Amino acid sequence: MFKTRKQGKHTILSHPEYFNLVDINWFDADYWQQQNKIVGAKKGRATAWFFKHDNLTAVLRHYWRGGLVGKVLSDQYLYPGLENTRVYKEFSLMVKLIELGLNVPKPIAAKVSQSGLIYRGDIITQAVSGAKSLLDILIQRPLNSEELENIANTLALFHNKGVYHADLNINNILFNEKGDVYIIDFDRGEIKQPNAQWQQANMARLERSFLKEQGRNNVFNWQSNDWEALCTLYEKKLTT
Repeated sequence: MFKTRKQGKHTILSHPEYFNLVDINWFDADYWQQQNKIVGAKKGRATAWFFKHDNLTAVLRHYWRGGLVGKVLSDQYLYPGLENTRVYKEFSLMVKLIELGLNVPKPIAAKVSQSGLIYRGDIITQAVSGAKSLLDILIQRPLNSEELENIANTLALFHNKGVYHADLNINNILFNEKGDVYIIDFDRGEIKQPNAQWQQANMARLERSFLKEQGRNNVFNWQSNDWEALCTLYEKKLTT
């Protein structure tokens, strides 16, 4: 499982392998910057910071609110008890997904910082080696048949295990340097009883992501028949 410890107003969750290594500084991008250990950043609605420490290359991500509420409260959440925070839920889910043998980044540590009725959160995961997102690839070139099949097989495997991803999009599907497919960012994800309704809703969300990126990128190597091929391969592997 994982271990927890209190440090003032902070609760730190950590993989047993890193329990004696992680401290509060690990969740501060400036701390890593001062040590010249920041090796990259991914911009989006929120910045994810990549840092390298000893043999670990990891990703630090702060929890930010989206939508209209996010414009007011930014990173503040109502504290519902530790186990009901988004941080705890995502970290524990990722531990479970690793136990299920699924391709997700290894969860390293997470932090819940409580102040009265409010909490803020951060999570650190191991970086996927040589990762390229599906978006990155499609901007450069079309997928080959093996890559398309790997994506379909991975999505079907997650769905067969009952894994619901709250924001399945082409930025959250990665290929590692060996061509294996990983899925990242499980905030608000959960394990459900497999059924066609939520599985198809998940796939519909993914399709909207393809269409959205097709509309915003001048070069985007994706056609409607690619989506049809992906769905056909996915449905062949789906067991529910």
